[in-house]
Amino acid sequence: MKKFGWIFLLFICSSLVVSSQGLRRPLPAFCTGSGAYSYRHVDVFSMIINQAALARLSGASAGIYAERRFMMNELHHVFAVAGLPARSGNFGVRWHYFGFSDYNESLAGLSYARSFGEKADAGIQLHYYNQQISNGYGSASAMGFEAGTIIHLSERLYAGIHTSNPVGYRFGPNKEQKLPSVHVLGLGFDASSVFYIGGEILKEEDRPVTVNVAFQYSPVSVLMVRAGISTATTQVWCGAGIRIKKIRLDAVASYHPHLGITPALQVLYDWNKKQQ
Repeated sequence: MKKFGWIFLLFICSSLVVSSQGLRRPLPAFCTGSGAYSYRHVDVFSMIINQAALARLSGASAGIYAERRFMMNELHHVFAVAGLPARSGNFGVRWHYFGFSDYNESLAGLSYARSFGEKADAGIQLHYYNQQISNGYGSASAMGFEAGTIIHLSERLYAGIHTSNPVGYRFGPNKEQKLPSVHVLGLGFDASSVFYIGGEILKEEDRPVTVNVAFQYSPVSVLMVRAGISTATTQVWCGAGIRIKKIRLDAVASYHPHLGITPALQVLYDWNKKQQ
């Protein structure tokens, strides 16, 4: 009975702020990988926002992100990413896990991106999604894909489009469940080598339009601060990171007016990053 209560609680929270698209992104929607629509501030996490950003990865890189939504052990979200440049284009992998032992969702994806001259990048991802419920309910899974492009409007201004599961794959008993289609229009501006601001307009199937805005600022080479807001639930978030040789450590927190604080930690390792 206790386990059923936790599952019920999870679905309540899911109906408020978590959707299938929420699994693919951290709760402060634009915090990780917010440099996707940038040249100077892009990193391996940016391919979560738009796979085309992977094309601008200059060296092998990997990272992991973990959050505990609203300080609840049953609402863990963990994901890992890695990118590897190649002559024919850049490759990336990602893995997500959300939930706990009695109810969880996971996603594994393989991405590919390449640049088409100095004016455009494009990328695509194939992924496998799985949903599992204990106590005899079993599991269900589906395949899906995402794709995106980024246009270099100028040396400092970038715009892009991104779509997830445009054909709406169905899965589960009697094919009653469906991966939602999500369409995004993004824009980013490199104000300088140390300051960037970006945003996106996101429309998920059967949900209202969401606007996410974020900025990143590096006052010194070893420190980065960032913050943003999401209109979906009027959430604000902020974070700070330090660079130690080839490693960047970030602490991030978001605030929901009714459900409280979500803390998160992020680690990024860049093999080609010059040591400070």
